[in-house]
Amino acid sequence: MSTMLATCLALPLGGCLLTTAPDPALTIPSHYTGAPNLRAAHAHTPPLDWWRSFHSRELTGIIEDVRTSNLDIAQAVARVVQADAQSRVTGAALLPQAQLNAQAQRIRPSQSLGSGLGSFGPSERNDLFATLTASYEIDFWGKNRFALRAAEETAIASRFDREVVALSSVAAAANAYFQILAAQDRLRAARDNLVAAKRIGALIQQRLQAGTASALEVAQQQSLIDNINATIPPLEFIVAQNRNAIALLIGRAPETVSVRGGSLNALVIPRVTPGLPSELLAQRPDIREAEANLASANANVVVARAQFLPSITLTAEGGYESAVLKTLLRPESALFTLAAGLTQPIFQGGRLLGNLDLQQGHQDELLNAYRKAVVSGFSDVETALSNIRLSAERERLQRAVVTSSRQAFDVSEQRFREGTLDLVTVLQTQQTLFTAEDALVQARLAYFQAVLSLYQALGGGWLPKPPMETADAR
Repeated sequence: MSTMLATCLALPLGGCLLTTAPDPALTIPSHYTGAPNLRAAHAHTPPLDWWRSFHSRELTGIIEDVRTSNLDIAQAVARVVQADAQSRVTGAALLPQAQLNAQAQRIRPSQSLGSGLGSFGPSERNDLFATLTASYEIDFWGKNRFALRAAEETAIASRFDREVVALSSVAAAANAYFQILAAQDRLRAARDNLVAAKRIGALIQQRLQAGTASALEVAQQQSLIDNINATIPPLEFIVAQNRNAIALLIGRAPETVSVRGGSLNALVIPRVTPGLPSELLAQRPDIREAEANLASANANVVVARAQFLPSITLTAEGGYESAVLKTLLRPESALFTLAAGLTQPIFQGGRLLGNLDLQQGHQDELLNAYRKAVVSGFSDVETALSNIRLSAERERLQRAVVTSSRQAFDVSEQRFREGTLDLVTVLQTQQTLFTAEDALVQARLAYFQAVLSLYQALGGGWLPKPPMETADAR
């Protein structure tokens, strides 16, 4: 009667404890500010192999090596294996537990434990038994079921974590490659300007020998040559540094990795459109990871609540026991035990309440982490779209600056040769051209980095949409 009464009282209690998950209460915008045209939003969504859109075989090879050999990705894969194993361990509680017990022993009681009347205990004897024991906890309140769900959601989160690591590694490799190309372009511009500066310097030396130029003019031109020379070692270091970074991302020693490089002008800047904001929730791996972690926390809260309720366990044991081996398996040697037990926590010193508060606090933390991941995703996309637009405009304007600076330098050099222009103006046009060409390379690098940041903000490549869904969207 006591057991039945406890069970009947626990039923409505269980209904109060096992509540639903909290609502994230997210506001999803209808479109991005940087891409308001809904029809064009799906025109160029990121392909699965989005890095091929830059049309660089070397970059594609580097990224493929990163995807297969990166050590951070390998660690993330190992965490996936661990999470899967943990879910199997947790799920074992949902199944009956069975074990075989077998023992053979020879017993000799103490001969000094008689009744005091001259009789002694029995002589030595054998005790042989073999039993099969099975137990099963009835998951009446879903405690084990939700524990398994929490472990499964954690395993799902580990897979998305692997995607986050892979995307970050690929983006880092692409950025390092762009840095190499930009540094090589800047080196070429510096060396070209160095040749031009030396050409002007040789002309001034000729005039000095002819008596039409002063030592001050020679020193001024030599100062410009030295300044250009001083910019070359830092650029060479940038190339070496980013080659080493690529080697680390590939998981190899720098001495075994060679990056030929080239020029940013040889690459294509792909067109990328972001799709709809609602689609970002399913595309960004960090958002999906935060969602899975929140689902795991929700399940853990249910487990913590279910621990307040009684636990019902069924146990069965059957086997044989005998003093002689040849009679061990006879029917008269058989034995069995059947039992049912109910355990109701009454006083745990606040452990159960503390665990519930702990899990609810963790749930609230991950709920806000999920909200932040979503808002950060929208913010990253908007920032990347604005950066692409402004970087493209910056490159266009800077290219115009280079064109006009080149024309000014060519004219000033020609007039200086003719003797109709002073050296100060030539020095100014040289310095302006060098600065403009260097800024143009950096502006183009920023453009590539903006496109790369948009790919990263969108979560990498997207699966192609079904034809019917695409037609409906139009």
